Amino acid sequence: MNSPKQPLPTFDEVLLCTPQTSAEQVGLFLRRCLIPCPGGAKIYTMLYADELSYDVSCKAEELFQRLQCYNSSYRLIILCNCERENSYLPSAFSHCKVHMIPQRPRVEIQQYLQQHFRVAQPSGTAAAVFKEHMCVGIVSSKRAGMGK
Repeated sequence: MNSPKQPLPTFDEVLLCTPQTSAEQVGLFLRRCLIPCPGGAKIYTMLYADELSYDVSCKAEELFQRLQCYNSSYRLIILCNCERENSYLPSAFSHCKVHMIPQRPRVEIQQYLQQHFRVAQPSGTAAAVFKEHMCVGIVSSKRAGMGK
């Protein structure tokens, strides 16, 4: 986000982890990150890695240890919930831990996201529903089950 022109991450650069994420999914993601290929230096991000099961986490760490020798300039970010930092994968990579504090003001981050999520011509898309023709939005309610 150093420049408003920088694009958002693509689908292959992000892995959203859940307790159901398989070792195969994590393996494919780590191979994309750690095996060098032409196409530029992408930044790969595992979100909620603390949600992975113990078995998947063990396999992920083992695969990471085997593959990191192929690429010394990989760019991998593993984001975890700070309340679950004692789960397997965050503990395994604790020597690399960095507490992240946003470097940009909230307004600047919001403007960056608005620029990249705005639909130019909202013709019959969900963007016509959301504020300022955004292609994403958050719908919430203080009362559960109210038809969101």
